[in-house]
Amino acid sequence: MQKNVSKKEEIIGSETVIEKIRTKTPWIFGNSLRKPKISFPKMKLPRISLPMPSRSLSMVAILIILFVLQMGVVYLIVREPSALGATQKGDPVFIYQDIHDSFIIESIAASVLILFCSIGFIMLYQASKYVYNKKMAIWILVIGLLMIIITFILLQYMIGVKAGTID
Repeated sequence: MQKNVSKKEEIIGSETVIEKIRTKTPWIFGNSLRKPKISFPKMKLPRISLPMPSRSLSMVAILIILFVLQMGVVYLIVREPSALGATQKGDPVFIYQDIHDSFIIESIAASVLILFCSIGFIMLYQASKYVYNKKMAIWILVIGLLMIIITFILLQYMIGVKAGTID
């Protein structure tokens, strides 16, 4: 008895997944299904070169966007709060005495404080760049830490006034 040895047909190019499956299970796909091999022409598309802004300009733009978002522009547009308040005697009040509402000036002040805190953290990062100039690194580090601490204390004071724990 002579065994039929099936010869694999010669395929041009590399063997695809479907062809590998077909060789093991020819009854599923048969000879009718093959993935075509298409060679696409390499085309060079024209590129538009736009000038990129400097890193410092990008950082300033990010800080401005951060300032506007932290100020609560959406809240100010939707709720339309008053710009500044006053007591019965006519003395100005900068911080509204309720947690759920605020004056426009209060939102701006809180946003400026958060911006100073962000700049303080940026200064902490910048201090690590002056490894060989220890005096400059310490000055930048101290100024950054002072900005962060003072901002934190002032924001806590504002929250205390709004909550009614501080007069």
